Amino acid sequence: MSEKITLIYIDSGGGHRAAATALREVIQRQKRPWQIEMVCAQELFDSVDFIRKYTGIEFQEVYNIVLRKGWTLGSAQMIRAMHGVMRMSYASQVSALRGYWAQSPADLVVSLIPHFNRAIKESLNATPLVTILTDIADHPPHFWLENQDQYVICGSNRAAAQAQQIGLPPHKIFLTSGMILNPALYEPFSIDRAKERSALGLQPDIPTGLVLFGGEGSDEMVKIADALNRSGQRLQLIVLCGKNQKVAAQLRESKREIPIFVEGFTRRIPFYMELADFFIGKPGPGSISEALAKRLPVIVQKNAWTLAHERYNADWVEEQGVGIVVRSFKNDIAGAVETVLAPKNYSRYRQQAAATRNKAVFEIPDILEQIILEQTMGRSPASQAAQYQPDIIHSA
Repeated sequence: MSEKITLIYIDSGGGHRAAATALREVIQRQKRPWQIEMVCAQELFDSVDFIRKYTGIEFQEVYNIVLRKGWTLGSAQMIRAMHGVMRMSYASQVSALRGYWAQSPADLVVSLIPHFNRAIKESLNATPLVTILTDIADHPPHFWLENQDQYVICGSNRAAAQAQQIGLPPHKIFLTSGMILNPALYEPFSIDRAKERSALGLQPDIPTGLVLFGGEGSDEMVKIADALNRSGQRLQLIVLCGKNQKVAAQLRESKREIPIFVEGFTRRIPFYMELADFFIGKPGPGSISEALAKRLPVIVQKNAWTLAHERYNADWVEEQGVGIVVRSFKNDIAGAVETVLAPKNYSRYRQQAAATRNKAVFEIPDILEQIILEQTMGRSPASQAAQYQPDIIHSA
């Protein structure tokens, strides 16, 4: 019998869809006997989307606007206010979800989104729910984790501990070696770095930084480029601006003292990471994890404008010893790059990045199989999946 698994993602930022797509691709590559359905949360909740009703803007697009405009100051308060508004429409959310499951039932539902997991679980009745955190840790309360009958898959010891702290039993908490990444990041590249750099108008043999702020880009990229342009250091940049055409235009028109290659939205991030020596960006879980998969030391920023749910990611960078956290890109980036590129430091950061050994996207199908077997047979046989044990330290 072929079980149907529904993966729920959202297009707020690019990480949720990317994680769901990567997981589906690996499941299909492994030829698992499952039907995989991907559904966007906007589709599930569109009928009760009062933001779209009154403004014409889909609720999932609000987060993208916040990122593009840089309206991130006070994000913790914004999250609390948003949760208050969501509570007022909770019954409508559950009703809309039940209507969807009546038309498209699933044997297992996998949520790769925050905020809505309580409503999703209530709408499912007996159908099991798995929540996969696409953040390194939760931002409680009611962000990712809810104290309800569900399974959770966590990419760090901190997230797994948070799941147990709210009351989830250890046997329903699964720990992977990191975040879900595009399987292309694990494929060996056979390229001539010097030749490919030259093709982009870069120097073939000088330190190269990759600047990336997710699919929406950020004005911070201009500040970074300006500061490094004036630093007098021997380096160059690859700047991936995503959908932010304004920032891309500013960078292309700027006066340059160092080589800078500017690209808009691209699916060739693994390629550009192969050409880079270090990473600069916001502390997004996906971007950090992608950089580490390519053994790139990372430089991220943490201050009052950092999104509340991404602040721990910056702390994690320091805990793992894989890079540097600065308070201000504008004021601190030149010194941070100089520190990272110092030979002893650079070698250490590269070794620590390699030590993370994140294979989560290949581990999760085994976990899902174990959950399905538990549901259909009562108990599952031994599995490669690691369940959380609070007395054991797993690699993050």
